[in-house]
Amino acid sequence: MRKLYLVLSLVACLPGAPTKPVVKYFSVPVPMRDGVRLFANVYLPAEGSRLPAILVRTPYGKGADINANYQAFVEHGYAIVVQDVRGRYESEGAFQPLTQETADGDDTLNWVARQPWSNGKIGMMGGSYVGITQWKAALANNPHLKAIFPVVSGYDDYRDRYYSTGGALKLGNRLEWMAENLRAPGYHQDFGKFVLHLPVRSADVAALGWTSPMYRDVIEHPAFDAFWRAISTREHLDKVKIPVYSVGGWYDNFVQSDLEAYAARHKRSGLSRILIGPWAHNMSVPFEGVSFGPESSMPVRAIQMEWFDQFLMGKDSPLLSQPPVKIFVMGANKWREEMAWPPEQARTKTLFLESGGKANSLAGDGALTDGPARKTVADQFVFDPYTPVPTRGGAVCCNPKVFPWGPMDQRAVEQRKDVLVYSTHPLKHEMEVIGPVQAVLYVSSSARDTDFTAKLVDVFPDGTARILTDGILRMRYRNSLEKPELATAGQVYRITVDAGVTSNVFLKGHRIRVEISSSNFPRFDRNSNTGGPVEQAAKLLKANQTIYHDASHPSCLVLKVM
Repeated sequence: MRKLYLVLSLVACLPGAPTKPVVKYFSVPVPMRDGVRLFANVYLPAEGSRLPAILVRTPYGKGADINANYQAFVEHGYAIVVQDVRGRYESEGAFQPLTQETADGDDTLNWVARQPWSNGKIGMMGGSYVGITQWKAALANNPHLKAIFPVVSGYDDYRDRYYSTGGALKLGNRLEWMAENLRAPGYHQDFGKFVLHLPVRSADVAALGWTSPMYRDVIEHPAFDAFWRAISTREHLDKVKIPVYSVGGWYDNFVQSDLEAYAARHKRSGLSRILIGPWAHNMSVPFEGVSFGPESSMPVRAIQMEWFDQFLMGKDSPLLSQPPVKIFVMGANKWREEMAWPPEQARTKTLFLESGGKANSLAGDGALTDGPARKTVADQFVFDPYTPVPTRGGAVCCNPKVFPWGPMDQRAVEQRKDVLVYSTHPLKHEMEVIGPVQAVLYVSSSARDTDFTAKLVDVFPDGTARILTDGILRMRYRNSLEKPELATAGQVYRITVDAGVTSNVFLKGHRIRVEISSSNFPRFDRNSNTGGPVEQAAKLLKANQTIYHDASHPSCLVLKVM
């Protein structure tokens, strides 16, 4: 039998700051429509009036007491409710993250609105999974939910959380998160070992020590089918009627999704805002050896307070009179405010791939030019999934000590024979690249299904090759994520690799570079090259890959530039 605790205490928001009394209720049961009880901590100002509330729904533990972030909101006049989601920590039921959060969020909002200390106006905040719970709750169109503030969360289960926009499984991200949060008591397996497990279908057992129904559901639906459409926030975004302020980072796994959600909602409503900084998933961790200058931080907590004051307290905020898009421009290391994403004044810039004239394009050999290639030599390499190209930084998640993230140097990767490298000459003038990045390639393969990857890199005068963004395309999804189609071995196809989004100034003397390969592991799972279900493959085959770039096959890098 869980106990309910009532405590009156004095807690300072910041060292030396004046304190105000806080009423605390611990382990409060919140009944769901199916009888399951979810438990929450409630923090209230001591004055006792009816208040607007901010709800935080988390799978990471509601904590033993209030923290400084929540304390600031309580002292400002908000009630704070922090709840363990279904099946996590104190809350009852089975943890089913793909399906549980809309109904549970709706029920919790109704419960908060009924409490004697509530005035019925509620906001939600938090990051990562805690941001997902906000999007899911917003789908219910609950009348009490007035605004949300998701941080580094994305909004679509298929395209950014489990699979890529090109259909490859985000293997490292998913298995690492599961191992951190869901593994059996006492069980431990090294990240470097369980990501290599074959078949991928049973990698959950290697990572967790038990079979995860969630993971098996994901693996059994590699294409974007009815299973995903039914639970997709992206597919039902028109149901989200409330103001949304999103925060993301250029080196966060969900930044592309954050920006797509903003752009889609902005067309329907002017009450959307977005902030993107030079950050990874954990926004407080600096990158080793890389600094984006003193302006790279942002007072996100103060912005949250303004956002909720506007929609929960009726206090006019300057946020609504400012441009809705605020993004950090790396390289220039400054903030840019825009009215739309991508910026309306951004123009398409196409750089064409050209070989250095060798049978195989080795590191630094290929060129990026303003016009189609004059040389007709195609570039070839062998993709061996048993020795895949290793992931080195970028927008990965969620523990940098296990799976390093951020703007890491790619030179070691570029020395591999299965990585094609194409670079401009040193720039005579700086070039600001801002928006989506695509590689349009003419390719053939000896396999009926295989992968092609693209990575945008900023090359410094000293040779440092800093990753900006990357992506992958699984050939069976070259035409559609919904209807996979195997390729014909040896046939030339025009494909588009979605390489993500970025905002970066390539400074004078720097070079723009694109890397082309067929693996980026363990960021994405390895294609077996067999043509069969990748997730069931216990044996992997080599594939002979060819990239064409001539007048008839103008492979190119497509950027948006200011």
